[in-house]
Amino acid sequence: MDRLLRKFLSQFIRRGSMTVTTAGGTKFTLGDGSGEPVEVRFVTADAQRRVLINPELGLGEAYMNGEFVVERGTIADAIAVLLDQAELLPHWAKPWWHLRYFVRHLRQFNPRARSRSNVAHHYDLDARLYSLFLDADKQYSCAYFETPDATLDDAQLAKKRHVTAKLLARRGQRVLDIGSGWGGLGLYLAEIAGADVTGVTLSTEQLQVANARAAEKGLAGSARFLLQDYRDIEGPFDRIVSVGMFEHVGARSYGTYFRRCAELLSDDGIMLLHSIGRSQGPDSTNPWIAKYIFPGGYIPSLSEVFPAIEDAGLLVCDVEILRLHYAETLKAWRERFMARREEAVQLYDERFALMWEFYLAACEMTFRKQGMMNFQIQLTKRQGVVPMTRDYIAHEEARLRALEGGARPRLKLAGE
Repeated sequence: MDRLLRKFLSQFIRRGSMTVTTAGGTKFTLGDGSGEPVEVRFVTADAQRRVLINPELGLGEAYMNGEFVVERGTIADAIAVLLDQAELLPHWAKPWWHLRYFVRHLRQFNPRARSRSNVAHHYDLDARLYSLFLDADKQYSCAYFETPDATLDDAQLAKKRHVTAKLLARRGQRVLDIGSGWGGLGLYLAEIAGADVTGVTLSTEQLQVANARAAEKGLAGSARFLLQDYRDIEGPFDRIVSVGMFEHVGARSYGTYFRRCAELLSDDGIMLLHSIGRSQGPDSTNPWIAKYIFPGGYIPSLSEVFPAIEDAGLLVCDVEILRLHYAETLKAWRERFMARREEAVQLYDERFALMWEFYLAACEMTFRKQGMMNFQIQLTKRQGVVPMTRDYIAHEEARLRALEGGARPRLKLAGE
């Protein structure tokens, strides 16, 4: 088994420097010696076998089970080496990829009941877990780093401002927030832009927090959050926004999603879709992520999204690709989580904490080393709804920034 592991890994790892110690005590170094050296160790022969059979699933499971240990560097450093190779996948993992790709639409089938179950798997975890690493506003999506030295809280505020600017949101307009999370964006739209906001979520935990925050801010009359599927909400709305929800729709449901948005959007309305995307074409969901983190989730490529937009009769007015912003967001989350890791162990257990470490590190390095990015697509139903040039975005951001200065102080939730 040791010889087989060395043979297969040496064929894949050609860049960087990784020293591997097997469960049997054999030690060997892989790569070209560049970069900071990383040293890892397999604790059991069974972990080696599972990594050889299905590395995309087996490595994450071995780490969260304590059977794969990083002895020099961090798990993020180890994953960075693995994802920085010339081949996206080891050759022996490709049959698994082809199988997943063949059945991906079945795994992405998300009727209402399954969608709610998938959301509960991740978003209905103990709320204290997310407080360990998110910003004060509990934004669980890609931040917008206007400057390299921006803090996470500043970058998340900038993201809300950037999104609102593209919506050209005005006082009294009806806004639908699809996948409203803990309410941060909806509350910003209501408080700063003066909009009348309806947020929909499938997470009971997020729903309770969002409505409690609205009440504490005195915004319950203009920001309401519902436990409802976007397919069942009644319109019309002047503005529709969706941040970090589209990844849970599934490719086979893109037509349904955009047709329903077109039905809900007024003739002079604007929609802004913010989602993680792939730069390298359609793919399948990583099996470890699908099993442990986001069941039913799928990251779209633009080539999969645009045909559904066109079929729905919507017009694309603007597309922006956010490069590396999510890598920096995930880095901040990972550092915050590690600083309070023992609290996560107390909330759950050591295996859960290892799983969360691997999740944050793997996602960060996927954005740094491979073709993941975020896209923002601005949509309307007719021409002439948004200005002809993009200058208005900066003007709107300046206007919103001035309004933020006059906003009431943020009220803290119990336990924050």
